[in-house]
This record gives sequence, structure tokens and C-alpha cells, in this order.
Amino acid sequence: MPQNQETALDQLWQEYSKSLKHFDDLSLARWMAQTLGQFEGQVWRFSHPLVGVYRVAAQIAHDRQIWFKRLVTIPGAYLEGSCCRAPILPFLTRDVLEMGLICQHCAGTAVPFEEIPEELQSDLKEWAQKYDTIHDIAHWDDEKKKRAPNFQQIFEKAANEAESQLHRAGTSLAPRLLEHYPAVLWEDQDECLDVRPEDIQTWKA
Repeated sequence: MPQNQETALDQLWQEYSKSLKHFDDLSLARWMAQTLGQFEGQVWRFSHPLVGVYRVAAQIAHDRQIWFKRLVTIPGAYLEGSCCRAPILPFLTRDVLEMGLICQHCAGTAVPFEEIPEELQSDLKEWAQKYDTIHDIAHWDDEKKKRAPNFQQIFEKAANEAESQLHRAGTSLAPRLLEHYPAVLWEDQDECLDVRPEDIQTWKA
């Protein structure tokens, strides 16, 4: 995606955040706790509109240290994260080996890879390593591209493989994580390979 489009999207989300910034601390905490209750029991695309709004609220709440103030009770199914003491809402990304499961509140590591249930680590490691190989094609330098017989075909093949692997994340890996966490988010796009959320058609699973 061109940089100017990324900037425009960032500005749009900043505009969206203005209404949430008018919430007082208690109202914000209540809304987030209620939304966590709605998330419970399901896997969610990172691009889902409700997830997007929650992510904006989480950033505001983190800046205000809402969860430190204990204004509301965390929904019972959620554990407190050691990264920022907010409820653990894990986000599965292709960086799971290095970053573990990502926290939506502070963008740090909510669950280190070695603390993910052992029965899932092998499949997650295999998936992440395979995805890393696919994703790396988007970052070939000019010299390596020139040596390729037809880079555009290689790129398109990588994009198709990325779609397949992201589909697997959303329909197979994330649901297995749901056995251990009350709700799970998963990455459903890859801007470097021009893979958009609508390309990952989980409704055909």
C-alpha cells in the first residue's frame, strides 16, 4: 500500500478515536469490559470493525492507565496480563515465534511463545516458519528480483500461499488457541504481499 494511503488511514482512525476520547474513565472502562464479554468464546479477525474500535479504545485506556485504576471488574474468563495488567486478549500474528501472542492494550507480548500451551507450539512454529519464507519474497532486493526468471509470477504465487496460510490461522490455529483463552484475534492481511482481509474467505471453510 502506498505510504500516503497508510497515512490517510491512520488519520481516519484518529478521527474515529475522537468520540472515544470524550468518554470519562469509568464509561470507557465499562464499555471495554462489556465488549470483552461480547468477544468471549469466539475468534475474531483483526480487521473486524468491532475489533478496530476496541483497539482504539485500548490505546486510549492504556494512555490513561484505566486498568490500573480498577474502575470495573475484568470479565471472569480473562486473566490479567503481566505486560500491562490489562485483560489478556491475545493476537496471533506471523511474528508469533519472536513476539508470542500480542497484547491489544500495550502492543507488547501478552503471552511469550514458550508459555503458549505445549501441544500448540509445534504447529504454530511450523506455520510461522513457513509463513516467514513466503513473506520474505515481498522484501527481495532489486538484485535478487532481477535474478528471478519472472518475479511477478513468484510474487503472485507468494500472495496466494500467504492467503492460504492466513486462512489456516483463522480456521485452524486460532480456534485451537480458543481452548485456552476466552477470545482470540488473528491477523487476516499482509500489506507487503497485497493480501487484503476480503481475500481470506473463511466463510468458504
